[in-house]
Order: sequence, then C-alpha cells, then structure tokens
Amino acid sequence: MSELSAADDLLSRLRAWAAPTEQQGRLREAYERFLDGEGAAALRRERGADHVTASCFVFSADLERTVLCYHRKGRFWVQTGGHVEPDDASVPAAALREAREEAGLTGLTLVPGVLDLDRHALSGAFGACRTHWDVGFAALTAGSDLPRVSDESEQVGWFPVDDLPAPLASRVSDRLRHLRDAVRQG
Repeated sequence: MSELSAADDLLSRLRAWAAPTEQQGRLREAYERFLDGEGAAALRRERGADHVTASCFVFSADLERTVLCYHRKGRFWVQTGGHVEPDDASVPAAALREAREEAGLTGLTLVPGVLDLDRHALSGAFGACRTHWDVGFAALTAGSDLPRVSDESEQVGWFPVDDLPAPLASRVSDRLRHLRDAVRQG
C-alpha cells in the first residue's frame, strides 16, 4: 500500500469509527481535517513538527495486564508505538510493527479498528517532533511471549492495568482503561 493509500485507509477508518465520547468525536473531526488537508504527508515525521503516530496497547488475553516500555527520551512508562514508516502498509500495521520492535513480542493479534485518539505536545527531548496525532490500536497476546528491551526503551514489562508503574506518560492510564473497555465491548 502506498503512503497515499495508507492515509486514505486511516481516513476511512476514522470515518467509520463510532467515537465513544463527545471529546473523542471532536478529536476525530480534527484528525479528519488534518488528513484531508495534508494527505499522505500527515503520516511522515519528515513533514515537520506535527504528524500521525501509531500506538499499540498490548493486553493479555484476559485484558488484566498490559505491556509498557520505559521510554529513553521521555523518561516515562508508555505503550508501544511510534512513527509510521514508508514501508508500513497502513497505520494499524505500523502500530503492530512498533509493538514487535519495541517489546519483542511476536504472538500478537490486532483488534480491528481504531480504538482511541490522542493529540499531544512533546518536549524538546523529542527533537523536531512537537505534536503527535496518535492513533490507538489494541493487540492481544496469549501472554507466553516475554517482552524484551529494545534500542528505544530501557525497560519493558507486563503490568496489571489497575496497578501501573510511575512515572507514566500523560493520559496513558486513562487511555488503557478506555481501550480495555472498548475491547471488552467488542
């Protein structure tokens, strides 16, 4: 899939998504305007200060545990995820690739559809990146995979969703609970 197709695919997914709250609905509309205006460029970090990123919230099969990485640049615990690369077939594929790369997990099953949106500002530690238009997806694993540290994290581990480590990146706790609820509701 080309970058243009990946952008069109994301736009289609966003339009099909029934945002669970009014706030998420307003955010979805902002994402749609951003993608309509920028097209494929919205997916490229080379575009500049703001661009789409893909997050993969990894859950155990019973949805009680999640995998988090301690992010070197951010100095906080966060879900797996990152930039969309030119070789990624779609934004969900980018999210799954990031989970595999950052946590070393292989037995992941991606839950269909967009489950969360979060636009957030970044500190100077993130270089030229200033705003991430993050699209959240969920993946399930049987839990037999043990996460392993990557070049982008100092630590990786399983944590109970209701007992997360500190410090957490902004809104991670809320996002995890909302995604878990969305997966449970199917």
